[in-house]
Amino acid sequence: QVQLVESGGGLVQAGNSLRVSCAASGLSFNQYTMGWFRQAPGKEREFVAAISWRDTTYYAASVKGRFSISRDNAKNTVTLQMNSLKPEDTAVYSCGASTRGYATAVYAAYGYWGQGTQVTVSS
Repeated sequence: QVQLVESGGGLVQAGNSLRVSCAASGLSFNQYTMGWFRQAPGKEREFVAAISWRDTTYYAASVKGRFSISRDNAKNTVTLQMNSLKPEDTAVYSCGASTRGYATAVYAAYGYWGQGTQVTVSS
């Protein structure tokens, strides 16, 4: 049974940093592309970042230069380091796992999802 469990969300002031992680089990982690999506209340779900099993990365324009995605195949985890946070980054952040061989922003490409973790950025 595949499980993705996010952790590390919380409340932070604008301009500060936060790290969220996703621990995966029940799958061959080093063969999956991992991605982060977010959804704020009343808004559409949006892509944040993805990292392929080859360690190639892809970022949404809104977070490029502020967020960094990385993976640790030995620990089956993917981490999203978020710097210079803005109030508009407030959302539930969810990680997904995809069998695509490249970092993709396509939500439908991800077959497994975690429950999500809340990130709130105060102004």
